[in-house]
Amino acid sequence: MVGSMDELQARVQQQVYRMQDLREAMSGVRGRETSEDGNVTVEVDGNGALRDLAFTSGISRLTPDELERAVVGTAAAAARTAFEQRADLVRRFTDELAP
Repeated sequence: MVGSMDELQARVQQQVYRMQDLREAMSGVRGRETSEDGNVTVEVDGNGALRDLAFTSGISRLTPDELERAVVGTAAAAARTAFEQRADLVRRFTDELAP
């Protein structure tokens, strides 16, 4: 329970700052993974959107299907990494809110 209006205002302001911190942290989330063979590296943002895609010269030895699997699989792994980071941020944020 809040004892005064000043306490309520301070508490609300603190929560606003924490939400801003969460928003900033979420905007900085990145997932970066490299394929098992090292030929494909993918980086995605916290929403899973592609930020960077890099290949080594080794992709010239891959068939189109192998290349497709490497890109899609690596992108999916990068997205999982980013989503795990986001989930951890949200979990910590909600844990702080718990009484």
